[in-house]
Amino acid sequence: MFRLILLASIVAVPLTAQLAVRAETLHTMAGEPIADAVVLIGDDGTITAVGPASEVSVPSGVPTLEAAVVTPGLIDGRSTIGLSGYLNQNHDQDQLERSAPIQPELRAIDAYNPHEPLIEWARSFGVTTLHTGHAPGAIISGQTMIVKTRGNTIEEALVSPLAMIAATLSDSARGRNNKSPGTRAKMAAMLRESLLEARHYAAKAAEAVPGKEPKRDLRLEALGKVLSGEVPLLVTAHRSHDILTALRIAEEFQIQLVLDGAAEAYEVLDQIRASSFPVLLHPTMARSGGEREYLSMETALHVRNAGVLFALQSGFEPYVPKSRLVLFEAGIAAANGLSFTQALAAVTIDAARILGVDDRIGSIEVGKDGDLALYDGDPFEYTTHAVGAVIEGEIVSRETR
Repeated sequence: MFRLILLASIVAVPLTAQLAVRAETLHTMAGEPIADAVVLIGDDGTITAVGPASEVSVPSGVPTLEAAVVTPGLIDGRSTIGLSGYLNQNHDQDQLERSAPIQPELRAIDAYNPHEPLIEWARSFGVTTLHTGHAPGAIISGQTMIVKTRGNTIEEALVSPLAMIAATLSDSARGRNNKSPGTRAKMAAMLRESLLEARHYAAKAAEAVPGKEPKRDLRLEALGKVLSGEVPLLVTAHRSHDILTALRIAEEFQIQLVLDGAAEAYEVLDQIRASSFPVLLHPTMARSGGEREYLSMETALHVRNAGVLFALQSGFEPYVPKSRLVLFEAGIAAANGLSFTQALAAVTIDAARILGVDDRIGSIEVGKDGDLALYDGDPFEYTTHAVGAVIEGEIVSRETR
């Protein structure tokens, strides 16, 4: 368990700090681990100093946490927490709207519940940032966003209100009760048709004279952001041929793509690498059934060895408690070929890079957000406990998990 103590320092630091964290081992993800390290976080919630205790002194009177191991706050690369709730009842399951197959206008910020207990649960294990939003299960299910795991309102938690547009090219997007789409070809055709509509809508809007703009269409406006390159299209595809369909559509429309799930990525690594698109890989311990029947716990290793940028995720779980934990998923990936550093990168700096927020989070560096996860040993060991979490200099968890 970490200790909260007050330390006096002989050497003054010309910085205003609201919190200091001392670690027997500090994994900054910006260089080699630092032994007997200190992190200072300023009043604005950003990191003001990082280094060995022999070089970074703690200002007198500053509250100080201590832990055996400190890492950057963990980042969940793909989640539905806050839209899907732990009760598994209709009133807390807002991750998927089934009334239509294509709804890119559905905003994650309008469905997010900052008081969902799953948020606190994930935070207590060191998860400080979520890429969350609408789940797989429709050709386009809606938008995703990036939030910190704190706050009483969405505004207090928000990092980015629109991160990606979530799409699905797999069996889970098939229509129910003989409704369209019924086949993979129909899914791809409907996605293409929507992108073409959005392209024409954007062209008309650009050419329109003031006062005669086309009637606003929220669906096409959202897809226009994908076509313009403002946001990526996040495509859930597990089968190798579905992955290739996603790559084909991305090339056709010259859009940015992020592959989600990708259970059979090892079959088409050359094509994924050539595309330069990143992968938000399925949870390492995801159930190997249906479209994921050929998943492997070593896929993360193969993707990494191929030079493809990837991160791990908790994903969407249709059963209680409705979410996995990226801490455990990374630990199992480390047990199946990844090095400790590679596994930690998949839930910190590499996740931040894919989400486009590595200027703020993902590593412990001066100027970045003071988001830290504290453990009483190796985070990926079964017997280790999470003992605290800090978000922008605020102690948000003192649980021992």
